[in-house]
Amino acid sequence: MKTDIEIAQSAKMLPIVEVAKSMGLKEDDVELYGKYKAKISLDVLNREKENGKLILVTAINPTPAGEGKSTVTIGLGQAMKKMGKNAVIALREPSLGPVFGVKGGAAGGGYAQVVPMEDINLHFTGDMHAITSANNLLSAAIDNHIHQGNVLRIDSRRILFKRVLDMNDRALRQVLVGLGGKANGFTREDGFTITVASEVMAILCLSNSLMDLKERFGDILVAYNLDGEPVYCKELGVHGAMAMLMKDAVKPNLVQTLDNTPAIIHGGPFANIAHGCNSILATKMALKLGDYAITEAGFGADLGAEKFFDIKCRYGNLKPSAVVLVATIRALKHHGGVAKDELNNSNVEALSRGIGNLEKQIENVKKFGVPVIVAINKFVSDSDEEINFIKEFCAKLGVEVSLTEVWGKGAEGGMDLAEKVVKVIEEGKDDFKVLYDENLSIIEKINRIAKEIYGADGVEILPAAKKQIKEIEKIGADKLPICVAKTQNSLSDDPKLLGRPTNFKISIKEVRLSNGAGFIVVLTGNIMTMPGLPKVPAAEKIDIDENGVIYGLF
Repeated sequence: MKTDIEIAQSAKMLPIVEVAKSMGLKEDDVELYGKYKAKISLDVLNREKENGKLILVTAINPTPAGEGKSTVTIGLGQAMKKMGKNAVIALREPSLGPVFGVKGGAAGGGYAQVVPMEDINLHFTGDMHAITSANNLLSAAIDNHIHQGNVLRIDSRRILFKRVLDMNDRALRQVLVGLGGKANGFTREDGFTITVASEVMAILCLSNSLMDLKERFGDILVAYNLDGEPVYCKELGVHGAMAMLMKDAVKPNLVQTLDNTPAIIHGGPFANIAHGCNSILATKMALKLGDYAITEAGFGADLGAEKFFDIKCRYGNLKPSAVVLVATIRALKHHGGVAKDELNNSNVEALSRGIGNLEKQIENVKKFGVPVIVAINKFVSDSDEEINFIKEFCAKLGVEVSLTEVWGKGAEGGMDLAEKVVKVIEEGKDDFKVLYDENLSIIEKINRIAKEIYGADGVEILPAAKKQIKEIEKIGADKLPICVAKTQNSLSDDPKLLGRPTNFKISIKEVRLSNGAGFIVVLTGNIMTMPGLPKVPAAEKIDIDENGVIYGLF
């Protein structure tokens, strides 16, 4: 079997203008970034066409064994195209942090990939750099304002807005800026967040237009002044310049799959430390251009799917028609206590211990009133006995199961899943609803998510977080959705508690207001918003030869 990058490099891509034409796009609708990438004009959203049906792909809690959510998303799109359906895929953009770290990219795998894979996983069309620049312009403006006289009387001890970098770099989590004397400003503590966890990224993904983006930038809470009053970005007067830096980045990107199915890729917030969904603009564009729009939300349904429903659908006025919940037998056995090097052995007993994680995620999706189909992402080591166990288990829950082989077979391996998804949508049994009313108190909303989605007994709010909640309530910004930052590896906030843990509480250590994005970030457990590189980072295996051919990129 070829590696992912070898498969991608041997793909017969169509010029992106031809892919655009196949979607009904005209020459003036796209801006070319080379031969195989393009930006799509936001004017396309004004077309008078009935929107297609929205399909969300989510998963169980991830493990080192892998789940393949993006691979299934892409494979489902390819299969629907093979069926003759007008399907458009909408994905997140990969971050350089995981690419050079441990997780890898986000372009699918095997024979279910989006291409050009190298470009998508690296600089792509420059969106990440634009987000980083816009964010750091605001950071520079804050320190410059203080240096130039501080008319707004910003309290340098209470600056909330951090600098960002799209790289895993633990040394930047906490830093001192302004060292070197009077000419370099005032010395203060600062820190870096990874770009994909920034409020600027969240704003890009939750905006409905360029002007909406600019207004949201102006609403960013950057600091408190010496009287304890909030200071917003618009008071510094740079929100227009930030929006200017984003004038191209706000437009969704068009690429294609290995079999030339259209794929729109735009925005890339992590789901464990951000809201985990591609942009509203990209999803709306896929709905406008396709009869079926297939999108994904990061990590497990307890994180990405919950935020997709409660944050993205709320702000985008979106109504999903079906959910595909991806699971692997290997991952469920890992949740059942099997070590990674023993996962190839058939073990129904371990599967029965770990399947509680799948059961809980099915329950979570059903809470939102959307029909769910379980996709078993098949590995060659999966035994018939294990496959039948999952099918029988899900049948008792009244949930359809599809054995999916898109990694090895591409579209052909996803035909059963595609047929079942179309059937579920045509039955029209969706009755979408959000989990909570945003007008509830912050603590009530946190408790609702912790108890109903994670299965916790409740939450433990640490003193610092209680104080931050009171500050948010004081300025009247508490009537917003909640975005929980939590480990992706467990339903709890302890990554070691696998399967379906019980008798636990969620520990809330910090609460931050992302006023421009329109949500409240709740940090739990030991979660960090700037990851670090592993002992042997993927960067050590990546190289390029004299002809520009890239090696080791998956």
